Amino acid sequence: MGLKLSLNFAAIYFMKQVLFFIFSMALFFSCSNSTEQSVTAVQIPQQEKEMQDAIAKYPDSLLLRENLVQYYQYNGTNDLALATLNNIIRIDSNDATLWDKKAELHLLEADTASAIKSYETAIVIFPEPQYIMSVGLLYAFTKNDTALVMADALLVGKNARADKEALLIKGIYYSEINEKEKAISFFNQCLQLNYTYMPAYLQKGITLHDIKKYEEALKVFERAVTLQNKFDEGYYWMGRCYEKLNKRTDAIESYQAALLYNPEYIEAQDALAKLK
Repeated sequence: MGLKLSLNFAAIYFMKQVLFFIFSMALFFSCSNSTEQSVTAVQIPQQEKEMQDAIAKYPDSLLLRENLVQYYQYNGTNDLALATLNNIIRIDSNDATLWDKKAELHLLEADTASAIKSYETAIVIFPEPQYIMSVGLLYAFTKNDTALVMADALLVGKNARADKEALLIKGIYYSEINEKEKAISFFNQCLQLNYTYMPAYLQKGITLHDIKKYEEALKVFERAVTLQNKFDEGYYWMGRCYEKLNKRTDAIESYQAALLYNPEYIEAQDALAKLK
């Protein structure tokens, strides 16, 4: 299922709006005997130009460079965001927030391995619970038993206050290594701590779906969308359960509900198109 869980711990679900951006420069040589060289630069957006000019004027300002990273990320040019961020890290490699941002950008590019390395670096610099949660989730989804170490660190940390997140990490890890019943027990513990915790409902329902307990899974997702009626993933997975139960009309309605709250939900779009 991939990294289906919304990684709200790392603030990652992520704005990927694509606007136009032109950054190349073309160099043309005349075919005549003249040695004259003609250079044509394609104009870049005014806002970016102003930001680059400000950096040129104040090259020691990390804040200006960080603003440029945000600009690139917002406009969907994550390669430029990463390149700019790497330049900042060369100047100040001991800022954990920079490595956290780098992990976020790697995740936008679906580069889980690099994201993990960045989080690991951030934790070495400053073991912020937020970073531990984020890397713990990535370890869990990639079947790395270090996920359990991260979860235990959260449970024993006096100030982390992340018991439900730690239990979620353990549940995801055991689900990924196909110990489904053990995973469900951890998701249940999450919900005992916080009955409105949507990630636990999502993962419990998906795990039940994986072991073909479609009726039970459906009840979990129904409970979730009752508590949070705009929970698009809950509706999507309700549709998946209804399909397995040969309830085509209910499945269509569930996918439509998912798209009502998230029109860009690709999986729901595809599922609905197949049924129609």
